Amino acid sequence: MARRGKKKGRPLSGWLVLDKPAGMGSTDAVSKVKWLFGAQKAGHAGTLDPLASGMLPIALGEATKTVPYVMEGAKVYRFTIAWGEERSTDDLEGPVVKSSDNRPTEAEIRALLPRYTGLIMQTPPQFSAIKVGGERAYDLAREGETVEIAAREVEVGRLDLVSIPEPGKAVLEVECGKGTYVRSIARDLGRDLGCFGYVADLRRTEVFPFEPAQLVTMQALEETAADAASEEERFAALDPHLMDIAAALDGLPEVPLSDDAATRIRLGNPVIVRGRDAPVEAPEAWASARGRLVAIGTVEAGMFKPKRVFGQ
Repeated sequence: MARRGKKKGRPLSGWLVLDKPAGMGSTDAVSKVKWLFGAQKAGHAGTLDPLASGMLPIALGEATKTVPYVMEGAKVYRFTIAWGEERSTDDLEGPVVKSSDNRPTEAEIRALLPRYTGLIMQTPPQFSAIKVGGERAYDLAREGETVEIAAREVEVGRLDLVSIPEPGKAVLEVECGKGTYVRSIARDLGRDLGCFGYVADLRRTEVFPFEPAQLVTMQALEETAADAASEEERFAALDPHLMDIAAALDGLPEVPLSDDAATRIRLGNPVIVRGRDAPVEAPEAWASARGRLVAIGTVEAGMFKPKRVFGQ
């Protein structure tokens, strides 16, 4: 029987809040970070189109187990809509499919924004990762097929007009939930205004629970790596950029454990939740020992029951 080979890379875990540059795909960014840190495993929380820049949270090692909690978090985007054209991709990349000489006024734009907040129905772009009949929509669209994508309910917390830098453009900021397409907002606003529109520039500024102050640029990482005289020196210089795994769980209640209780949890056993502020019931919570994440689970009738264990 063939024996499983040893995993390549370091078994380190944590979150890196990358400021992804425009022109780089999310998968390429993850691969680059994985190599720079010499990590065994890496993933990201929410794809950014190659043309977009901004916050791309990257999980290394066991942090990949907490990716779903970041995926569910609210996101903030600042984007520029160019009026007068609709494009096949709803951004700069695709050819023009419709055009208009009309240009909206500030008052006309502001009057429409409330229509795009709250729970709304939105049709994803033709060029998107949505699966249609088992195929990615963008693969079908590239083959020239007209893809019928059903509208979906998404949540938009706010949509603000930031500025009008010139008559043919408008800068907006949106705070939205999982599955919302900024390109669809630009397309639909353009149609409703009777002038057409597409995203000319897009930057993701926030992904809850991470903050803009935590952003690290790819350039800074590469320069740090280039200055290192050895691999060990490179890792020593880069590792301080990593945040603890539990940073992704900011919205969940924490259950502090003793060392003995942590051992029981790691064996898959429930433990009694102790402490004046400990939750009696919680559909999701995370347990810690000495400030480190031990497990994610539920609290039922004063008992913490692990579902996913860390650090074994």
